[in-house]
Amino acid sequence: MNDRLRWIRNNLKTQNIQGMIIQNPVNIHYLSNIDAEGVLLLTLKENFYITDERYLEKVQRTLMVDDEIVVLSSRNLIQEDYENFFMFCENVGFEEHYVTYAKYKEIMHKYKVHSLVETEGIIEKQRQIKDFNEIKNLRKACQITDDCFTYLLKYIKKGMTEKQIADEIEKYFKASGGVLAFDTIVASGENSSMPHATPTDRKIISGDVITIDMGCSYNGYCADMTRTIFVDKIEERVKASYDLVLENQNTVIEEMKDGAQIKIIARIVEGNLKMHGHDPMHALGHGVGMNVHEDPILSQKSDKVLKENMVIAVEPGIYIPGKYGIRIEDTVLITREGTEILTKSTKEYCVI
Repeated sequence: MNDRLRWIRNNLKTQNIQGMIIQNPVNIHYLSNIDAEGVLLLTLKENFYITDERYLEKVQRTLMVDDEIVVLSSRNLIQEDYENFFMFCENVGFEEHYVTYAKYKEIMHKYKVHSLVETEGIIEKQRQIKDFNEIKNLRKACQITDDCFTYLLKYIKKGMTEKQIADEIEKYFKASGGVLAFDTIVASGENSSMPHATPTDRKIISGDVITIDMGCSYNGYCADMTRTIFVDKIEERVKASYDLVLENQNTVIEEMKDGAQIKIIARIVEGNLKMHGHDPMHALGHGVGMNVHEDPILSQKSDKVLKENMVIAVEPGIYIPGKYGIRIEDTVLITREGTEILTKSTKEYCVI
């Protein structure tokens, strides 16, 4: 049995859980490398993957002998088969953060489990700590993202639209062996004051502030980086905002290490921003991995501590409604003694 499946089965035993129904495709991929529609069942004796007949060959080609997963076609199963999977399990776990109430009722009806219990995000918690191969994929995703930014500094010209720039980023990632980790944000001028702006047909003009939030996904692992660039010039008030954001991002990164308390780091930085008259519009950062937004969240509300081999996107920002916004974001690996910044694009003033 592969290491991840063995790990989760052992942990379920400690919680007196004899089986589990896993439906989140990201968790399924994490445990088995399967990237096809279906459900993974962990039962007392065997692991099963139930999928549509269209995906059988793909799944079977993906799995290794060591995975010890029996692949079944949903077309060949009857109701009695579903009821037999967990016949001798007292407690069966499910993904309470992923399953809707309607899905919960469907599971109860289909599998007729004795007791369907929450698993307290057991897989998501484990995913926070990256192994060697995951970090290798994250490094590559970040490298492609960095290379794309270097390209953009020469590519972007006045008269281009935000949509054109966003489309070029997607093309670059695909040509480099990756895909978009999330919908790219290209926000120029007054649009940059919106943290989650959608690219529009607005054309780039002289004096613009341009916020670009982008990330490549490579082998299923996401980079997340934001840079703010300037067209022809930087106004002094904008420069002051940029310096403050960069100062606070540096503070977060300097404070992060194995065992550091998230709420203390967030309190320092959020307090500094407020002292300068800015109310934080979003958290200072978040975990990154197979999803671009994962736990932990960098916020004063968090009681969590950072751990070695977590990967965190650090993204303080300042937003002046209707005028401009500044955000600087890097994907950062937590080490025993500190951090390693995986996105290495320059954070000096970029004037194009």
